[in-house]
Amino acid sequence: MSTRTRTRDVLARVVVFLILGVAALAIIAPFAWIFRGAISPTDAELYQLPPTLLPAQPTLENFVKVFQQVPYGRFILNSLVVAGSITIAQIITCSTAAYAFARLDFPGRGFGFALVVGSLMIPIQVTIVPLFLVLSKVGLTNTLWALILPAVFSAFGIFLLRQHFLSLPRELEEAARIDGAGHARTFLQVILPLSGPALATLSILTFTYWWNDLLMPLVMIRDAELQTLPVGLILLAGRFDTGSLGTIAAGITLAVIPVLIVFIVAQRWIVQSIASSGLKL
Repeated sequence: MSTRTRTRDVLARVVVFLILGVAALAIIAPFAWIFRGAISPTDAELYQLPPTLLPAQPTLENFVKVFQQVPYGRFILNSLVVAGSITIAQIITCSTAAYAFARLDFPGRGFGFALVVGSLMIPIQVTIVPLFLVLSKVGLTNTLWALILPAVFSAFGIFLLRQHFLSLPRELEEAARIDGAGHARTFLQVILPLSGPALATLSILTFTYWWNDLLMPLVMIRDAELQTLPVGLILLAGRFDTGSLGTIAAGITLAVIPVLIVFIVAQRWIVQSIASSGLKL
């Protein structure tokens, strides 16, 4: 390799690193500002110029105020119940449906999968009113079931797992079938153990989405005690005034930390699963 080519490669890497560094700072800056506000004793420190990385006298008082002003612990529990229940339900329903579309031969399989994929183009705003009317008729509005039941099935989850199942060698299933295993046993003992990254990815994406969902709880739930964390943050901010910015920042920090930890721990599974799911259509 010539010196000119080597210099060009080094410059290209430097440019890429600079671009990625600037992008990373742009993403991290809002979170850093929120965390700084959460540990600031007064809101005035958020507007001081020049800004500082940490306040002069950091405090945890804002985190205490969060639980004093609203039932924040109840909001967290409701969000855990809703997001956790939906995640478990989708792992069961999406994996079984995806296996059927990927491996079983039955009439209308292609048309059925086309309907599943086509439903991804329908925004939830289109179905929210009919869904509310149906749930109100059966008396499930203003309950956590109104948030859980409509999300038991996921077209995206079926698509993601189907693509992963198609990438698995059929020889493994044929070997299991020779040993006398049926579809259920093959699915439970062969396919699922090989699908850990895909299942983990679906779990993380599903949990994160419903942990942060605002529209469904805002429409379906009336009582404050049954609200989830995103609506709880609105109640914390106040309906007619912004309240204390430090307290709001503390509430946002508490809401972000669990999802951030989960993503950092499992990000390699997300990349691995999404990359493998696109190998075979």
